[in-house]
Amino acid sequence: MTGYDSLGGNGSGPSSTGGAVCHWIKHLKLYRVVLVVVICLLLLPFVFYNLLVHEESNVQHNDIHRTRSQLFTFEDVSPLKAADLKLRIDEMLRMKGTVSLELRDLESRRQKLQSDIGLYNQKIDELKQELARQQTELDRLKISVEQAQVAQREAVLRNTPELALPRALFSDSLPTQMRPIGAAQSRACKMNTCFDHSRCSLTSGFPVYLYDPDTTSVVSIGYDIDGFLKTTIKQTLGYNAHLTTDPKKACVFLVLVGEALSEHETQKNNRYNTPQAALVGSVAMNPSSLNVTRLRLLPYWGGDGRNHVLLNFARREIGPGAGNMLQGQGMDTGRAMLVQSSFEESQFRVGFDLIAPPILGPPGGDVWQECAPMLPARRKYLLSFQGELQGQNGSMVGPRGTDDTESDTVDEFIIEHLKEMSSGRTQDYFMLQFECVPATEQRSPSGLRDWSLCGTDNSRKSVLKESTFALLLAPGGGSTSSTLLQARLYEALRAGAIPLVLGGDQVQLPYAETIDWRRVVISLPKARITELHFLLRAIPDGDLLTMRRQGRLVWERYLSSVQSTVDTIVASLRNRLGIPPKPIPSVVAHSVFNSSFVPLKSDPVIDTEPEESLGPIEPPYPSPAFRRNYTATLVQSREMWNDWADPFALYPQLPFDPVLPSDAKFIGSHMGFRPIGKGAGGTGKEFGESLGGNYPREQFTIVILTYEREQVLMDSLSRLYGLPYLHKVIVVWNSPKPPLEDLRWPDIGVPVHVVRAPRNSLNNRFLPFDAIETEAVLSVDDDAHLRHDEILFGFRVWREHRDRVVGFPGRFHAWDVNSLDSWNYNSNYSCELSMVLTGAAFIHKYYTYLYTYTLPQAIRDKVDEYMNCEDIAMNFLVSHVTRKPPVKVTSRWTFRCPGCPVSLSEDDTHFQERHKCINFFTKVFGYTPLLNTQYRADSILFKTRIPHDKQKCFKFI
Repeated sequence: MTGYDSLGGNGSGPSSTGGAVCHWIKHLKLYRVVLVVVICLLLLPFVFYNLLVHEESNVQHNDIHRTRSQLFTFEDVSPLKAADLKLRIDEMLRMKGTVSLELRDLESRRQKLQSDIGLYNQKIDELKQELARQQTELDRLKISVEQAQVAQREAVLRNTPELALPRALFSDSLPTQMRPIGAAQSRACKMNTCFDHSRCSLTSGFPVYLYDPDTTSVVSIGYDIDGFLKTTIKQTLGYNAHLTTDPKKACVFLVLVGEALSEHETQKNNRYNTPQAALVGSVAMNPSSLNVTRLRLLPYWGGDGRNHVLLNFARREIGPGAGNMLQGQGMDTGRAMLVQSSFEESQFRVGFDLIAPPILGPPGGDVWQECAPMLPARRKYLLSFQGELQGQNGSMVGPRGTDDTESDTVDEFIIEHLKEMSSGRTQDYFMLQFECVPATEQRSPSGLRDWSLCGTDNSRKSVLKESTFALLLAPGGGSTSSTLLQARLYEALRAGAIPLVLGGDQVQLPYAETIDWRRVVISLPKARITELHFLLRAIPDGDLLTMRRQGRLVWERYLSSVQSTVDTIVASLRNRLGIPPKPIPSVVAHSVFNSSFVPLKSDPVIDTEPEESLGPIEPPYPSPAFRRNYTATLVQSREMWNDWADPFALYPQLPFDPVLPSDAKFIGSHMGFRPIGKGAGGTGKEFGESLGGNYPREQFTIVILTYEREQVLMDSLSRLYGLPYLHKVIVVWNSPKPPLEDLRWPDIGVPVHVVRAPRNSLNNRFLPFDAIETEAVLSVDDDAHLRHDEILFGFRVWREHRDRVVGFPGRFHAWDVNSLDSWNYNSNYSCELSMVLTGAAFIHKYYTYLYTYTLPQAIRDKVDEYMNCEDIAMNFLVSHVTRKPPVKVTSRWTFRCPGCPVSLSEDDTHFQERHKCINFFTKVFGYTPLLNTQYRADSILFKTRIPHDKQKCFKFI
């Protein structure tokens, strides 16, 4: 009992037994355990052997019974006859065939079901894509509805009249007879005292009436107006849009009073049939040649000559005092304005009379051949002058006063200092000639002191083309302007020599009210003569070329020809009155189809790929036109006359219109603006809903130039379906053959105008068609393949650079390192470009007007000659006007058109012609206006990591 209790507690229950077993195992000998394991291992094979033997006997027993059953079956079949057996086999074969047919039928049904399932799955996918596309279209339509509602509210709240060309208001009566005014009152005339503004309504268009010089003469007996001048003035004014033949409607009346010649000189000039012959031996208009009595008898003089303009043109380089009909006389011209090139200081009525240059150029046409190249900036001669002071050494007529003596002393000091400067020790060369060799034949008939011209026009031109500066010395005798001074200014600007006027405020230059001469001429008082050399040396090359370029612009636009002189006089008078010019004419877009023929249209080609929502689908919205008819000449008059535009025509829109501050679109000036997220900004959906930017909403027009590639054109048109902000498509049909009657034109949701070109010319790409009603014009080749997002991104970038070419394929002009004197056209990949090809580029419609009406005809002729280079010409033009490079967008460098015919650009001759074009255009412009740029435009969030819940501006740009 004692031992049992020691194994566990109270010696009862299972726990006491388990404890005992554990105690026993602990004291068990190890060898006993090993012995038990060995015995188990020996017995285990015998047990498995018995089991296997028993199983095999059972299998054999079963096989014996199965064999017996098969024998019994054979015994049952063997008594059958052969015929029955054959029938049994045939029946089995028929059953097999039937089953096979059923199986094949089932298999065909299975395949058909699988095919149907595949078709249904495909239809399901298409419906899903269509659903996505329709959902996108629905979103666009919702945005469009919202935009339309905003536009409707704006139309209701608009408090300004519809902007369009105003209705012209004309005077309907002839000038009434008034009492003549005295000479003193005439010398004090101003626009508000001597001009009848009631005849010149702001909406009149400034009609101008010219007295026929062939039938109306105001010169004395024995004199007549130069025949060449009469014919040329009538012809050039006939081209001016302001000319009217109805004196009742006229705002001003033009009277040609000079240059007058004696009967002997008129007969001599009539024996020659060239304008140059008329220059030989003609003299200044004799002041007495103007007959005041005849002047007052003009049918519309009205007693006092109000609103009359007396045109006294000097046709040649004549002696001192030439071109001044009032010199030395107190001639009374009433309230009439006087336009001439020579004025005494006491005669010139500032703001009333007008200084015009002498008639030295051709009637009109291209004048670029008369100009010298602008480069190099510094020429052979730093300063040049060729002239002889007339009215001295006994040639002066009349008594000499104290002022004349002082002027002589100053002039002598200036001459001596200039001679000393030219002969001093300096690296600069001077061409200073103060005596004409041989002696000039020009003499002063009136006693006025002025510097005559030495040599011939060609000899002076050759010197000026090699001169950096051209010296202009002020005339003496109290003259504020002289014909000789104006002739020197004309010749200096023509040759590219920067005029240097010594005379300060004494000298009045032509059209000083509108032309900013500070950008063209260096004007110094005579007291600065000792500092002249230092000043000329201190001007850097950039300023020299800027002044030379500006001088050429002024010369070509306002001084170069009779046409430019007449147009500038009319424009200057109109500018004083604040009357806008006549609208520039557009080219009428004649349809290529007959009026009775309606082109066939096919269903729209819808892309199965659902695109991102790029913008709303809007109804056609033309850009507002002629909004700044009266303010442009006030706010930007200086720019119009001296920079980007011209004052001779009114343009529907300009790419230089001022931009409102960013807060104006929310405070008082919200009309037309569509800020992103209503002003809160945003990306993705918010960005695609609105144009945003700094300008009101607008659309663009696509212009496609094509020539006998109908299928390529149809494919290009089809891809434009659903393009947001597209106003219309203009197809310029350059082929003389009309389109095929069975050609099916795709319906792209906007009008497609097929315009018949007047002839096959690449210049037709830039014709200012009246069908183009938007400021933005996308010029596209018929084989260019652009995605919608690329087009819209280019449009958005153009809206921020409206004055530049914005497009896709970039090119550059490379200096020919072998010849060292020419340019090459280069299309290789480069980190610097200077051109964007207009085969896929946005431009402002304003540049189509400039290309058609302002660009030198020689450039357009070269484009027709090579059937090439119109894109280079447009890049030259825009860079010349803006002095800015183009803007390239996205990574596109070329376009691929699979299946298109071989284009002209793949021919080596194409590149050779483009080399020649660049160099020829440089010669015409006088310099290369192309500028380099080293960046391209991509969307703001391009390659920017953004949160997953945000979207980029464009997925792939």
